[in-house]
Amino acid sequence: MPMRAPPALLAVAATLTAACLSIMAGWQRGGFLAERVLWIAVGVVLVVAAHLLPALVRAHGWRVRAVGALLWIGCIAATCYGHAVFFLMAQKHAGELRAAAVPAVTAKGRGMAEIARDRADAVTRLARTNARRCFAPCPNLIADRTAAAARVEEFDTELAAARRAEAAQDRVAAERAAALNDPVTGALTAFGVTAPRAELVTGLAFAGVLEAVACFAWLLALRPVVVTVAVTESPVTPAQQGSNAVTVVPVTQPSNSVAPVAPAAPTPEPVTQPAAALMVTLPVIEQADEVTRVTAAVAAGTIRATVTEIRKFLGCSQSRAAAVRKQIESQVAPGAAS
Repeated sequence: MPMRAPPALLAVAATLTAACLSIMAGWQRGGFLAERVLWIAVGVVLVVAAHLLPALVRAHGWRVRAVGALLWIGCIAATCYGHAVFFLMAQKHAGELRAAAVPAVTAKGRGMAEIARDRADAVTRLARTNARRCFAPCPNLIADRTAAAARVEEFDTELAAARRAEAAQDRVAAERAAALNDPVTGALTAFGVTAPRAELVTGLAFAGVLEAVACFAWLLALRPVVVTVAVTESPVTPAQQGSNAVTVVPVTQPSNSVAPVAPAAPTPEPVTQPAAALMVTLPVIEQADEVTRVTAAVAAGTIRATVTEIRKFLGCSQSRAAAVRKQIESQVAPGAAS
């Protein structure tokens, strides 16, 4: 079956792309090497079958086409599922790379829980110091109160720094979570679609479009030759003239015929005559046939041998009718002379 070059290039490119997607999907879905190889073989066979089945069963009967349609639907479903696996895994890997590019924030110092425990002890000590009473000047009590208050202030400062570090870590974690999702599918969440479902729908859409392009390209590339010949080459039809179309048949001219037509030379096989030969012989045959028809009509009394009635009878031009009348007169003249 011949192939058309432009659609064939597109079909081969689409099939190779789909086969590569199936190879990657089979490699990711398998565990052991043998399992990966079998997954790859199954995926490639399903891809080729899904692309070529419509073009292969087109020339068969409706029963074969019905079975082929069922097989094609199954192959398309399995192929789109395998492509969706590849798209989801590729999106996952791309998200991991984007998340790894986000700079990490490491916490310095102690945690908030430990700082809060020490601050509680310092506040308790400050409260006990403030509860002590002294009736005389007590420098030691004043120093204890000042030290306890400074200790509490130190813990407050350390706790604020720990809170800022924790907020920075939360912000980085949010950026990493956002980087894991595709920017386009992430925007679909604004319409109430979850991110995993949006990624699955987009993956199936890409797979479906790729399979449709491949199948249509193979249909164009593997068109039957009969369709192309019927469209591009116009067959040679019998010569027709005006509204009274008559098939050209061999006519035996009488002995007094002015323009006899010689029989065509025998050919080894039926072939279409060249355009130049048709241009030379067809007008002569048509004119001789018209003279015969008009002569028979005049003899039968249907029409008169005038240019007007000949033109109406043949449905031709005025000049052609005059030429036919002249030939009829030339045929009648020798007969009358004899």
